[in-house]
Amino acid sequence: MKIKLPFFIFNPKSYLYGKELLELAKVADKLAGEIEMTIMMTAPFTELKTIRENTHNIIVSAQHMDSLKPGRGMGHIFGESLKEIGVGATFLNHAEHPMKFSELVATINRCKELGIISIVCADTIEDAKTLAYLTPDIILCEPTELIGTGKTSDDNYIEDTNNVIKSINDKILVMQAAGISDANDVYRTINLGADGTGCTSGIIKAPNPENMLKEMIQSANRAYIERG
Repeated sequence: MKIKLPFFIFNPKSYLYGKELLELAKVADKLAGEIEMTIMMTAPFTELKTIRENTHNIIVSAQHMDSLKPGRGMGHIFGESLKEIGVGATFLNHAEHPMKFSELVATINRCKELGIISIVCADTIEDAKTLAYLTPDIILCEPTELIGTGKTSDDNYIEDTNNVIKSINDKILVMQAAGISDANDVYRTINLGADGTGCTSGIIKAPNPENMLKEMIQSANRAYIERG
């Protein structure tokens, strides 16, 4: 599955479900059909099938996946079950769902076997450097202490993590998303060299989440075009 840059990921985490979540998924899907860029959207596991069946243009993403293969295992999320319902990507090692290193390695490899896009989260520059050697599809660089604060990563962090990842493997896409609150944050992040960005609370807590989602996606596209 090819990602067209820039990419934007709307990650509602556990804030939304049901009709409200599906309505925003349809907004994202419409934009993905109109703008030449990749838009992804995560959802709680119980909502993934519904969103996939009601959208055509977005890449539907799980919020976590385990390395388990079909067979014995209770309470795990395994790749084949995600693939079966059309899920195309998954987050791994998010600060709110950290993974042991050995399990992370195994799960990245499972993603490669199944053709599922792996979005692996890194906290520090050293984390980003280590993870780059595992060759995931995307590395999300996001200092843990900034998640959900509305405070974005500083220029040095963004530029340094971009550079260290690309110096190891320039095929890995870099996502910067800490503290994204509005379209201006999105524009700045893409303008500083990120391949993509995304948001949770900046959209969910906006007076009009639908408009904020649109503004952020349009801003990402504009920044990427202007960046050249």
